[in-house]
Amino acid sequence: MPPSDRYRPDPRFEALGQEFADPVRAARFPTHVLRLRNARAAEAVGLDTLSDEEWTAAFARFEPLPGNQPEPLAMRYHGHQFRTYNPNLGDGRGFLFAQMRDGAGRLLDLGTKGSGQTPYSRFGDGRLTLKGGVREALASAMLEALGVPTSRALALFETGEALERHDEPSPTRAAVLTRLSHSHIRFGTFQRHAYLGRPDLVQALIDHGLQTYFPALWPIEPDRSAAALLRAVTERCAHLTARWMAAGFVHGVLNTDNMNITGESFDYGPYRFLPRNDPSFTAAYFDETGLYCFGRQPEAVFWNLQQLGAALAATGCPREPLVEALEGFGEAYSRALTEAVIARLGVKPRSAEQDQALAGATFEAIAEAGEPARWEPFFFDWFGGSISEARAGRGPRAGAYGGPAARAFRDRLAAYEAAAPERLDLPYFQAAEPEELLYDEIEAIWARIDADDDWSLFERKLARIDQARLAWGLGANF
Repeated sequence: MPPSDRYRPDPRFEALGQEFADPVRAARFPTHVLRLRNARAAEAVGLDTLSDEEWTAAFARFEPLPGNQPEPLAMRYHGHQFRTYNPNLGDGRGFLFAQMRDGAGRLLDLGTKGSGQTPYSRFGDGRLTLKGGVREALASAMLEALGVPTSRALALFETGEALERHDEPSPTRAAVLTRLSHSHIRFGTFQRHAYLGRPDLVQALIDHGLQTYFPALWPIEPDRSAAALLRAVTERCAHLTARWMAAGFVHGVLNTDNMNITGESFDYGPYRFLPRNDPSFTAAYFDETGLYCFGRQPEAVFWNLQQLGAALAATGCPREPLVEALEGFGEAYSRALTEAVIARLGVKPRSAEQDQALAGATFEAIAEAGEPARWEPFFFDWFGGSISEARAGRGPRAGAYGGPAARAFRDRLAAYEAAAPERLDLPYFQAAEPEELLYDEIEAIWARIDADDDWSLFERKLARIDQARLAWGLGANF
């Protein structure tokens, strides 16, 4: 297998030792039908030159990549699930397959979903439904386009198995997904070792996290390391949460095993993009109390950060610097949300005070406009600031922008210059409607695949999302 000269293997996680992961074997699948090959993501890590057979060997049979991990590793972790601690977790249908550097020198993981049973599968089959793989590919593409730090779906293979699932029509088709992500080290990875009374392993993980993902903070005195890591993770997660909110995205299951230390989305189950302006909107049918509804996502992330802090405290780190690190979340989130809204509006930032006022006016105008505007149509109509006023005024939502909140928004927007006015000449902004990813469309894409094995809607959707990514120019992956 001859990857390009840009391929830079660097398997770091395995050096932590056997307390952190278990070597496993990938399942052997009846068939390997390629459904997605993300050429742009592959190019970022020098895997774009693989032949079709090499691609199948790597991402359907999981034969080791040159110079990388000799075998897959099922990572060990615990976690709070809907705020109830669960020590019976770990990679149950996925594993860490490989690690490598991108062109900027950042470490990236190749992790899987649906690759077979592991010691943590419990009573599960270790498989992924094809629909689940399609949904994750769409979600990660859309979030990247909207400026949200996210994993990327690198490869999706249909595997020829029939799966039984209690919450969807069965039997259903199976798949295996490989994602490219900055890290799969979860909050729950730390929680596991704290729970088991191993402060030495918590400290080893802290050191690994700082050295690997926050090298500017390394080396550091041991008594300062836990707080330094928590401060860095808090900043990253505040940024992530703000980007979710600016994108109108509802993650659905914000458990501590679904959050990682590099601050990016990396697992997509019952997610939704808002179909209407509703802070109480939930994505998961089983979230009966609305714990992870859209408007409570900042609270949920902060609660999870507190649990991470508690795990880090197992090292004997003084309480005060950990509390201080956590207290930075509110300010970091507020700042990041303002920056995200300004970026989504496509205007140049001014002063912090003015930008914050414009961000507040934006949310008020969205709320006043109601369902016709939602998130995507609103930011689409007003991208570039006041130079889009005529475009918004002749568009299909013109009638939603006449209220007092909309007038206040336009008054504030008038003081801003477009950040990249030439983007408005792109075909994307010449259309009447923006690209969205609402539930009904995802279901329609899957229905065509399920009934007729017709992938044209899926492929066209990914192409249109990529067009939106280029038009927005938001640069999601930090």
